[in-house]
Amino acid sequence: MNDDTSADGTTVRLRRSLPVRAGSFDRLRASPFVTFYEDRIGPDAEFTVYSGHMSPGYLDEDVEAEYWHLRRQATLFDVPEHAIEFVGPDAARFLDRLMPRRVAPMKVGRCRYGFMCYPDGGILMDGILVRLAEDRFRYVLADGEIFGWLKAHQPDFDVEIVDTEDWVLQVQGPRSLDVLAALCDGGAPDPFPYFGAARVMMAGEPLLATRTGWTSEVGFELYVPENADHGALWEHLTGVGGRHGLRFAAMACMNIRRIEAGILNNGTDMSPAMTPFAAGLGRFVDLDKEGFIGRDALLAADRRPRLVGLKAHGRVEAGMALTLDGETVGRLTVTALSPYLGHYVAYALFEEAGDWIGRQVSCGDNGVPGETLDLPFYDPEKLIPRGKANAKV
Repeated sequence: MNDDTSADGTTVRLRRSLPVRAGSFDRLRASPFVTFYEDRIGPDAEFTVYSGHMSPGYLDEDVEAEYWHLRRQATLFDVPEHAIEFVGPDAARFLDRLMPRRVAPMKVGRCRYGFMCYPDGGILMDGILVRLAEDRFRYVLADGEIFGWLKAHQPDFDVEIVDTEDWVLQVQGPRSLDVLAALCDGGAPDPFPYFGAARVMMAGEPLLATRTGWTSEVGFELYVPENADHGALWEHLTGVGGRHGLRFAAMACMNIRRIEAGILNNGTDMSPAMTPFAAGLGRFVDLDKEGFIGRDALLAADRRPRLVGLKAHGRVEAGMALTLDGETVGRLTVTALSPYLGHYVAYALFEEAGDWIGRQVSCGDNGVPGETLDLPFYDPEKLIPRGKANAKV
């Protein structure tokens, strides 16, 4: 493979397609679907290395057009999420030790956003937790190191940690559930509520589906086993799904939508140097729950956020310094030009916790003006992904 890797090792520009490699905790895996869209891998294509997996961040496409298709129809994404499982009689107790949110009361067939913290309260990992059975949970990981941490805390619990080696696809957009009904051999699962999970059959393949995603649009994720017939499944998704408005895109348009929705990326928007409160995620911390790692530190932590939204009145880029009253007070972690809002949006990470909402700041050497605000930029009640509303797009 002939490639170029960026300084931080997260972006790879492909000059030709990648081989599929078996997965494990310490190997880089290429998507098993990459050969089905290799005709769109041009000289400027970018593949993202994330959680040990590689998937397309940008292909030869009109990103704004794909954004509007996502907002109005349905889009298929090949994503790099990494699914592991916790299996055994102590699975719930183990996860309750690791996570600030209560795990034991979760019902089978339900999903929940959850993260893990270090003893000092810093964020280690975030992801979606799925309860598959009383003694079985699936955790869909973000980027970052976690396996050594899990094994270090495993000995006191009767639990097995399993790399499923499943590959994840997402279908997102307002027509997603119509697409799902057409794709499933026996019809869509019913019920299939927001943050629900169900077993489905597609093109004869047994798959796990969860009504989750990284766009804050109506949508679902599919977990594809390593031994699946990937070619037949891809043909089914693009053929049957295509008749219902589904088309494939790289993750560039998804990234715009997730920023609008206030969805954070572990390792760029949040880090071990930040508590959940600093990241604006305090609502997912249950301080009444005892015994989880990091609780003592979080009890004493400043509850004010360091990460907030920013509306920019000009072009901004990730990494730009933030200045207030002539002093550098933070930086931008991620930026995007929002086609829906008609201006640049960004996440502003301040060096210290404080009352940062409603401030007028300057960005970068050119002093691009901006104002800070609460995340997300719209739909704070998540009515769109719940299927209860849709922005006028």
